[in-house]
Amino acid sequence: MRESGTPVLRGPRLPRHEAYRHIRRNVARLLSGIAADTNPPVPACPQWRLDELLAHLVRVAATAGGHRRSSITEMFDAEHGPPDAGNGRADLLRVWERLGADVDAMLAGRGGRTGSILVMDAFSHELDIRYTLDAEPTADHPAFACAFEVAAAGFAATVTAHQLPALRLVATDSFGTRWTIGAGKPAATVTAGRLDLYRSLTGRRSHDQITALGWDRDSHRWLPAFTWGPFTPPPAPVEPLQTVDRLPAR
Repeated sequence: MRESGTPVLRGPRLPRHEAYRHIRRNVARLLSGIAADTNPPVPACPQWRLDELLAHLVRVAATAGGHRRSSITEMFDAEHGPPDAGNGRADLLRVWERLGADVDAMLAGRGGRTGSILVMDAFSHELDIRYTLDAEPTADHPAFACAFEVAAAGFAATVTAHQLPALRLVATDSFGTRWTIGAGKPAATVTAGRLDLYRSLTGRRSHDQITALGWDRDSHRWLPAFTWGPFTPPPAPVEPLQTVDRLPAR
């Protein structure tokens, strides 16, 4: 067991550049395995379809790698513009792999908190894609620990900003991780699988779903803190709760 104001998740872990590469290759396998004309909406990101989400990942990689708009355009055929869903899935995946080499090098050499946020964003969207394609997500993903720690730190800052009592999170998985969010003695404990905790912290679980987790007291005081940074809980469920963390590493 570990309990700390700075959450450190136990379990599989890779350096950030290797975790990001793992995500990139996972997404490529997932999207290369479906028909080119299969482009459903992404429930967790209702503004995007799959290819638009992929274009977002490519744009983020371009920014992180320090590429100018003109240099990204040059990676596509001359008639195409900067990365968007109109470039086609195969082109987007090809360019993301090329950009990824620069991002990997950046993350290996430095990166800091910005690098960890990049991993969190990419990992969250890999999960979005998995849920969209009904491909089982995994709680043992080697990027999970880095992504979770960033999300938990952001949530903790919001708990403090709202002047809420400290909250204990307990992950019911084989790693037995728990920690305190906020300052002082925890006033409540929420217990759930690490996947449900992570998706709750990153705006993919509704307030009703968050409340349905294993709280030892009423959850309503802490619900406002689940809106932070870019994350807002959906008004209705966009994906089911995972009741058991039983999924293998991929």
